[in-house]
Amino acid sequence: MKSEPITVEKFLNEHGKELKLELVAGDKGLKRIILEPSVNRPGLVLAGFTRYFAYKRVQALGNADVYFLKSRTRAERERCYVKLFKLRVPCLVFSRNLRPDAEMLRAASRTGVPIFRTPLLTMKFINQATLALDAMFARRGSEMGSMVDIHGVGVIIKGESGIGKSESVLALIERGYSLVADDVTKVTLLDGREVLGTSAELTRNHMEVRGIGIINVAAMFGVKSIGSNKRVDLVVSLKTWHDVPDVDRLGMEQQFTEILGVKIPHIIIPVKPGRDIARLIEVAALHTKLTLTGYNPAQELNKRLLAQMAETSKAPK
Repeated sequence: MKSEPITVEKFLNEHGKELKLELVAGDKGLKRIILEPSVNRPGLVLAGFTRYFAYKRVQALGNADVYFLKSRTRAERERCYVKLFKLRVPCLVFSRNLRPDAEMLRAASRTGVPIFRTPLLTMKFINQATLALDAMFARRGSEMGSMVDIHGVGVIIKGESGIGKSESVLALIERGYSLVADDVTKVTLLDGREVLGTSAELTRNHMEVRGIGIINVAAMFGVKSIGSNKRVDLVVSLKTWHDVPDVDRLGMEQQFTEILGVKIPHIIIPVKPGRDIARLIEVAALHTKLTLTGYNPAQELNKRLLAQMAETSKAPK
């Protein structure tokens, strides 16, 4: 699926408040596209060197850039702005509430390049804007299943309709754990190595329980029973007992599933009447938390058995 382009307008709408951005010129260019999730300092271009210029990024100007421009003559500044805006930069941001000169404002309005200013320090703006752009450019998707935070382990619970996902999630919430998403979990790839799960904004804090309807989890169980997002650490698939002919009884080999190209530990739990599925999911989460620290009880037991067998074979007959 082709991702939606990141425009300057979208960047402003989603992160303008936190970055304290104020538009001062070039409002006709808000549809310009930001092609790279980073921020560039255009100091070398202002000095005349345009080779290897990262024109696809948001451009940040600070004290050094502004005072350098003030040291140039008006004609030199105008030539500099013509060269800069010909490179089709998405937008310029002045930090420390610095104001661009009249020549730049006219050039920006003429060419349709948005110019912003912010009271943030230059490096603080660059750091925050880079994080914001990383999140906007991150790969996204959806996973069919509810997500719960169990002892700091983000668990997506999957299964066919009617198998008992909602009942299990409710039981886990009653035990003090937090609901992150119901039925459909929105996933985002962070730094190419972590998957973050969250809920759609419209259905956040709500659950659909068959036979009862829609419930507000926060209103019924308190704010501690909900979470906005969580890293996905485990996927649990609920399957009917007869659909799992080979039940893993030892857990020697860790199974994985892929979400957005990242391998996530995967456990299949057979379901049949009388089994406490919520308790099993809770134990699976705790087991995963242990294995993430490098401890595997099945492998430890296997080593002890092998050691005992070796000792027995050495004993005199």
